[in-house]
Amino acid sequence: MDAPIRLSALLKGLPTGLLVEELPERDPQVSGIQLDSRKIRPGDLFVALSGGSVDGHRFIRDAIQRGAAAIVGSQPQQEVLSSGDLAASPYVRVGDGRRALAHLSAGFYRFPARKLTMIGVTGTDGKTTTCNLIYQILQAAGLAVGMISTVSARIGDEELDTGFHVTTPEAPDVQRYLAKMVAGGLTHVVLEATSHGLAQDRIGACDFDIGVVTNITHEHLDYHGSYAAYRAAKARLFSGLGQVKKTFYPPQRAILNHDDASFDYLADLVEVPPVSYGLGPEADVRAEQLHAMPQGQEFFAVTPHERFPVTTHLIGTFNIANCLAAISATVEVLGLPVEAAQRGIAALQTIPGRMEACDLGQSFTALVDFAHTPNALRQALETARQMARSADPAGRVIAVFGSAGLRDRLKRRMMAEVSAELADLTVLTAEDPRSESLADILDEMAAGARARGAVEGRSFWRVPDRGQAIRHALAMAQPGDVVIVCGKGHEQSMCFGEIEYPWDDRVALRAALAEYLGIPGPDMPYLPTQAQG
Repeated sequence: MDAPIRLSALLKGLPTGLLVEELPERDPQVSGIQLDSRKIRPGDLFVALSGGSVDGHRFIRDAIQRGAAAIVGSQPQQEVLSSGDLAASPYVRVGDGRRALAHLSAGFYRFPARKLTMIGVTGTDGKTTTCNLIYQILQAAGLAVGMISTVSARIGDEELDTGFHVTTPEAPDVQRYLAKMVAGGLTHVVLEATSHGLAQDRIGACDFDIGVVTNITHEHLDYHGSYAAYRAAKARLFSGLGQVKKTFYPPQRAILNHDDASFDYLADLVEVPPVSYGLGPEADVRAEQLHAMPQGQEFFAVTPHERFPVTTHLIGTFNIANCLAAISATVEVLGLPVEAAQRGIAALQTIPGRMEACDLGQSFTALVDFAHTPNALRQALETARQMARSADPAGRVIAVFGSAGLRDRLKRRMMAEVSAELADLTVLTAEDPRSESLADILDEMAAGARARGAVEGRSFWRVPDRGQAIRHALAMAQPGDVVIVCGKGHEQSMCFGEIEYPWDDRVALRAALAEYLGIPGPDMPYLPTQAQG
């Protein structure tokens, strides 16, 4: 049970100007913070958030009836509360509910980030992999480290699932995880920062010391509206570096990708010293003598101070860049030994759902990857091409993927265009259509494929049911080919309408392979498209 704290103490921790009105006269004890009125327990503070699909101010009376100690909102109190409501729970008006939620959550847990060295990792692709690489290097150096990613939160020996569809957890959960890390004696934290998490202040008051960017490419324009707005959301990680001075003086640096289009923009914005990484000679930390192997890659990492060999089990040139980002943060900025970087990178065997192989004895390679953006799909298919050529000069790449409904529509055509250019055969299928017409989504993707010269029925197919699409790809595979199923990775559900159906691409691929080989295996997960084939 977390120790209660007075409302006045919480409010004093808010940034200057965030409070719109005077502090209320009543000063109750607060025993928890909630943004969902259904989860309110007596003594909790309810923060009513505007925006999104639901306005939290509509549920203030429900929160009061459930015993909320106080209410925080951004609307005038006369619009959301009666005098009777105020008698039960004082109301505090703020200018920005999400920003307030972050700082109130941090205050409730006694600002845990101020007691930790905080490393934030953002970018369109490669965030989870880079987080894991940094985590492994810190562990190899003997440091007590935790991690909060879109896959899970690791706190010592405990691993907590962070949800079905991946994004940064909400601010109360983030701060609770950080408080548990402080209580457990941890000293360093690696936190994956999504654009939604940054734009919605879910990681506000996390007081980052080191910020890392992997890349900023085309993604989430449905939410952000434009690439400039999306890039600006990512940049919030860097504009906040070094704003809170900590008593133990951790280094405060920005780790930027010299090879990415975001480099000049971020380099002009950061107020802490930057460190660049990349494959070119201009980068501060770079790679030389790259060598691909059947089970990974070798290269030499070159920093301003030393040059050393690195071996990684991760495949693809993009993962060399992720390794360089991790080396920049740990060896170059934190000053950790080269040996820790070598051991940590070598220790990471795979990332769930990232170029993850499924081998049941078939004569071709079968992979699952999370690639769900045009850039990530390009990288995944280029890597698949290298794998196919190394297995058989005539080996082909067969791609299976879709594009989500109620999300960035532009990338539908773009991803199909990428696959038409880089894969030999493409199977377009369902991927979280939500309330959109799956047929319409596939029409848009098919138009993109045709625009790059693909011919339906010869080089690309539309198979609405994802399980059947995987079966279709396997039926076309020949010895030496690479079949790669992209878009879902480690995710555990797929959304049709408003229903999340249990789904794991890795289970589906094993089920289809077992059927193909005529051996025992898992059942194909159910989706409502099964009747359509």
